[in-house]
Amino acid sequence: MNRADPTGSGLIEALHVSGPSAEHADKLMLFGQFVGSWDVQWSGAGNDGQPLQVKGELHFGWVLGGRAVQDTWIVPGRDQPRDRRMGAFHGTTVRFYDPAVDAWRSTWIEPINARVRRFIGRHTDSQITLLSDEEDPWLRWRFTDITPKSALWIGEISHDRGATWTQDEHMHLTRLT
Repeated sequence: MNRADPTGSGLIEALHVSGPSAEHADKLMLFGQFVGSWDVQWSGAGNDGQPLQVKGELHFGWVLGGRAVQDTWIVPGRDQPRDRRMGAFHGTTVRFYDPAVDAWRSTWIEPINARVRRFIGRHTDSQITLLSDEEDPWLRWRFTDITPKSALWIGEISHDRGATWTQDEHMHLTRLT
């Protein structure tokens, strides 16, 4: 078998799969329910501190033999003009279920802003909560109001080790596929 691939599609073929691994398939659906493409309506403060809304895009897929879910967030979206009032982000998260802690391990990688953050995610009440408490400020990301066609993503920040939280941004997600 010739593994040389001048088109670069070998990575895509090796990385992406069509569904979850049979092992822990039920647990994998916590994030597997988001597989597909989504429109994003981002809301937060611009660089000037004033409220700002920007359109973006989000894509989820099965990776690594169906043992993980990867997503790519692009705000503003590729078809949107860049707004100088906002620091853009274009990053990816790889998430996998870890039965040893009965939770999801999740790593956010964002080259534009040179950020890497690790989170532990759990289903709590009727939402998914991800917590990054290894460095300051602490971050809490929540998926709420989840339906097959929409969800709300809320980003919160804490400067006092989780005693209080302030909403930093939120994104309304609408399913495309």
